[in-house]
Amino acid sequence: MAETSCRYDLTGFARLKLFWALSRTPHGLLDMCTAALASLLWLGHFPSFKIIGLGLITVFSGYTAIYALNDVVGYRSDKRKLQQGNQRGFEDCEDLDAMLVRHPMARGLLSFKEGLLWSIAWALLAIVGAYLLNPVCVLIFICGSVLETIYCLMWNISPSRTLISGVVKTAGPIAAVFAVDPNPSTSYLIVLFLLMFFWEIGGQNVPNDWSDIEEDHRFHAKTVPIRLGLEQANVIIFGSIILTIILSGILLVLSNVAFELPFILAFAFVGLYFLLLPTIKLYRSEKSSYAMILFNKASYYPLALLVVVVIKLLI
Repeated sequence: MAETSCRYDLTGFARLKLFWALSRTPHGLLDMCTAALASLLWLGHFPSFKIIGLGLITVFSGYTAIYALNDVVGYRSDKRKLQQGNQRGFEDCEDLDAMLVRHPMARGLLSFKEGLLWSIAWALLAIVGAYLLNPVCVLIFICGSVLETIYCLMWNISPSRTLISGVVKTAGPIAAVFAVDPNPSTSYLIVLFLLMFFWEIGGQNVPNDWSDIEEDHRFHAKTVPIRLGLEQANVIIFGSIILTIILSGILLVLSNVAFELPFILAFAFVGLYFLLLPTIKLYRSEKSSYAMILFNKASYYPLALLVVVVIKLLI
């Protein structure tokens, strides 16, 4: 096995850190911002403390379970990659998903049973919370879990798995809207769905596969960059990011928050800095390092938008 360039402290609270690593908690916390953003934009004000508390527990549980499920389903393939000298997927400290030990089950730091029980426990908590918020949220969570499983199993079958990834990423924000309003606007939900869908494809999934292309070639993965080529992958990324920015603007119009010019300019800056500029750099350079830069910056896009919305609601 190749020596890793990262050194992890396995003392003290290391055992618990391994479980947080299994659920890719740093990335999961950022994804939670999509749910908060979607609900606040639709509601137009902060919900009750009861809804906020229950919502935070439910959303955290849901993302913790889903990200752990990814490793549980992909356990065999991840273990095979590591045994055959996987490169970036286990060793790149610049990857946001690798801020903690990546794939701890495949590395033998956690057993498969421990990982499975961890995912199930958080899933059950998420289901209880979702039911208390709105039973519709339970159905959305279950559908998202099933689709995430299918996505993982399609790793070496078809690049269309990218589309499934886009749909999965919409589950949290859509459920969050139903959690604060049982009868939201259909047009708002459609734009929200498309926004999250294209953000995931252009800012997350395809750039991540782009940076993994050498490893994926070795293991005969069927990803967009491999099947369609890097040029077409860049076109898909660029087009998806442009659509994401446009849809973000439309979502603001459909929301129940009245934004003044300074906030509109702030949203424009966020889209430029976190999405458009890194996309242009990747498109021009076609270097894998720029694909990871786009992935990392795009991961902070919902958080940046959420900060702007929270400031607006507080003043």
